[in-house]
Amino acid sequence: MTRPTVVLVDDHALFRAGVRAELENRGDAGAEVLGEAGDVDEAVRMILDREPDVVLLDVHMPGGGGAEVLRRVHEKRPGQKVLALSVSDEPEDVIALIRGGARGYVTKTISGDELVGAIAKVAGGDAVFSPRLAGFVLDAFAGRIDAAVALVADPELDGLTDREREVLRLIARGYMYKEIARRLTISPKTVEHHVSAVLRKLQLSNRHELTRWATERRLVD
Repeated sequence: MTRPTVVLVDDHALFRAGVRAELENRGDAGAEVLGEAGDVDEAVRMILDREPDVVLLDVHMPGGGGAEVLRRVHEKRPGQKVLALSVSDEPEDVIALIRGGARGYVTKTISGDELVGAIAKVAGGDAVFSPRLAGFVLDAFAGRIDAAVALVADPELDGLTDREREVLRLIARGYMYKEIARRLTISPKTVEHHVSAVLRKLQLSNRHELTRWATERRLVD
């Protein structure tokens, strides 16, 4: 049986190295890693160039995040199979990636054996989710998770970019501009620009109204 080929997309080089070793040290029982990428632009170029069976994709990274990688790759290669592999288990992250076209979503607590199995299943056309996350997806499409439904069907949220949504969530959780800049690896001035854009698009006046808007839609805990 031919090993599935993968491209690893994650902004932490040490994590990528660990996953590569886990997959390649298994020989024919693992997967062949065609390359690694640490940001959106590099990921899109590598995926389109190397055409792996499966992309292992993180949610949050410089340049727009996993959803942006999905959008740009699927414009050129709509059949590309993607398995999200992230530390985040927040419903909005799960739904955003599945909505963007990922075939599955597992968290970084997954074991090596489970990851190899998930890659093989996605390569074969199946959908794979960590047990807890499967419930998010089923509930979302059944209309039982308010935050997920908002991400799927809210036209105001649809008008925001992926980065603007990230900033929105962090502002609503009480982070200051400098803290957000550090978490997203951007400048405080850029954070301010994104906040202004969000306020304008949502027709809100200040961050207090923004926080209330996000809380009412249950986009934050």
